[in-house]
Amino acid sequence: MVLKGLCERIVSSKCSSKSSTETVDNTQVPVYSKAGSSDSSEKKAVPSRSSGWAAAVRKVVTGGSMRRFQERVLGSSRTDISSSDGDIWLLGVCHKISQQESTGDVDTSNGLASFEQDFSSKILVTYRKGFDAIGDTKYTSDVNWGCMLRSSQMLVAQALLFHKLGRSWRKPIDKPLDKEYIDVLQLFGDSEASAFSIHNLLQAGKGYGLAVGSWVGPYAMCRTWEVLARKKNDLGEPPLPMAIYVVSGDEDGERGGAPVVCIEDASKRCSEFSSGLAAWTPLLLLVPLVLGLDKVNPRYIPLLRSTFKFPQSLGIMGGKPGASTYIIGVQNEKAFYLDPHDVQQVVNISGDTQEPTGTSSYHCNVMRHIPLDSIDPSLAIGFYCRDKDDFDDFCSQASKLAEESNGAPLFTVAKSRSFSKQVSNDVSGDNTGFQEEDFPGMDCGNDTVTNEDDWQLL
Repeated sequence: MVLKGLCERIVSSKCSSKSSTETVDNTQVPVYSKAGSSDSSEKKAVPSRSSGWAAAVRKVVTGGSMRRFQERVLGSSRTDISSSDGDIWLLGVCHKISQQESTGDVDTSNGLASFEQDFSSKILVTYRKGFDAIGDTKYTSDVNWGCMLRSSQMLVAQALLFHKLGRSWRKPIDKPLDKEYIDVLQLFGDSEASAFSIHNLLQAGKGYGLAVGSWVGPYAMCRTWEVLARKKNDLGEPPLPMAIYVVSGDEDGERGGAPVVCIEDASKRCSEFSSGLAAWTPLLLLVPLVLGLDKVNPRYIPLLRSTFKFPQSLGIMGGKPGASTYIIGVQNEKAFYLDPHDVQQVVNISGDTQEPTGTSSYHCNVMRHIPLDSIDPSLAIGFYCRDKDDFDDFCSQASKLAEESNGAPLFTVAKSRSFSKQVSNDVSGDNTGFQEEDFPGMDCGNDTVTNEDDWQLL
């Protein structure tokens, strides 16, 4: 614990540097290159006891030994991709780079190039600095505390790209950008004028404990999007062109047992979204989960990996403890992610589709990955269903996955709420990685956490 505390203090000092790059051996490396960079300021701040301590920390941070120390303790991301590790699944699309079933002389470069293009087309949302102050505070940056908000923005942005441009869309290189793409980016600008800005997310999430400068967990983040999606714009239209269904039981979370996708509830969300005019609408499903104490229970790793094979996959809001990322792909035991921890200057995306200034800052062409079993057990999975047929296919895939879970599914599917209660009672596994009776008095599904050592929220 002493080592953990020391590491968090050092990383906090490092992350709060004004520069978005660090110089080690005369080589500049983006801050986001390390998945283990812990957002320790998302937890309680630890003030320096003396200027001497602060000076010592700065000395360690600026030295090459800090990098080696941090990578050894927290782990580092990697960028190597090997065809021997199997094919890559990226949000429901399989990129064939494996040579395991080939004769040994098959060119896999096309599959790798396809993966790289797909990866770099995904929207990256990072820490920003220099935006208008949030509410009545003096915060003009979300550095060190906004990683979960940024991760959620990336997931929703991807859902909007799927909705407006389809899964096969790729960011064009030599031709004008799609207007729909520009429209999506503008929704995530860093001002109150942008519907899904960090400003508006914090306002919508007040009821779930969201506050400027504070960390937030996946469950509260999912509920915040649910609140924000209900708001109407000046034209009386919802800001999100799809219904949202948070699959986690009642408003207070669930007490043990796997969450249940209730078809009746999904239908109700669609009906409410369309004001009763349509039986079904596009649907964004968010499934917040807690799959263990300090690490993901190994029995859930194969199931998490399989969710990326769903055509409806939107990936995972999750990452290392205290450092949320957006996980968008898997290759065997690797989890590919987009990292919000790079610090960039705020940009204003115009309506010009030729090449609006700043669009490059919303993409990353460095494919980083971490071990899937190293991610924080507190996470949220997303799915996008375009229509009823797509939802039915999702339910079919989810049911098959539950059948293969050996009694410990990530989530299950039921037709009605009354049946879902029976399903929850029948399932012997739970979505927390431990049994409630082993921890008397602990509410497994409550977002209110008092023991920071046992429960690492992102």
